[in-house]
Parts: sequence; structure tokens; C-alpha cells
Amino acid sequence: MQTDNRFLNDLSKLATGAAGAVQGLKQEIETLVRQRLEKLLADLDLVQREEFEAVREMARKAREENESLLARIAALEGKPAAKPVPRRTAAKGEAARPPADAAKKP
Repeated sequence: MQTDNRFLNDLSKLATGAAGAVQGLKQEIETLVRQRLEKLLADLDLVQREEFEAVREMARKAREENESLLARIAALEGKPAAKPVPRRTAAKGEAARPPADAAKKP
């Protein structure tokens, strides 16, 4: 038994329209908030995750290369023939002197 009450039908249509308007308003507010947050984050000059990971990988490779070069230098310096003879430069008004171990040689 359905009654044909015009007032209830109009009230039902009004509620349905209001729900649609609220949904549209919600989407509009979400869009505005998202845009504001994106602008704020862009102004903070933050990096994206992909950029961070790429730079992190580059730093890791640089550290590994640095360690290998340090090991290579240590190996080269450990050889007696590879050591250079240290020379002292003369300061102003001072005569140049030979290295200390040069005076011990005959």
C-alpha cells in the first residue's frame, strides 16, 4: 500500500539533491586541500623518493670506490721503491738544507 504523498516525495528529492551537493562539495574541498598541500611541499623543496634513492646509490658507489682507492694507495705506499724523498723548501731568508738522512750518507 503505497500512498502518494507529494510532500514526502518532494522531501525525498530534496534530500537526494542535498546528498549530491554535499558529495560535490566534499570533492571540491579535497581537491583544494590537495592543491594547497602540493604547493606547500613544492615550496619546501623536498626531493622525491626516486631521486633520493638514486643519490643514495651514487653515494654508496662513491664510498666503495673511495675505499678501493685508499686500499690501492696504501698498497702502493707500502712498497719501498715507491716512497718519494721528502724535500724541505727554504723559507725566506733561510738557506735550503738537504734532508736529514742525506747527511748520514758518505
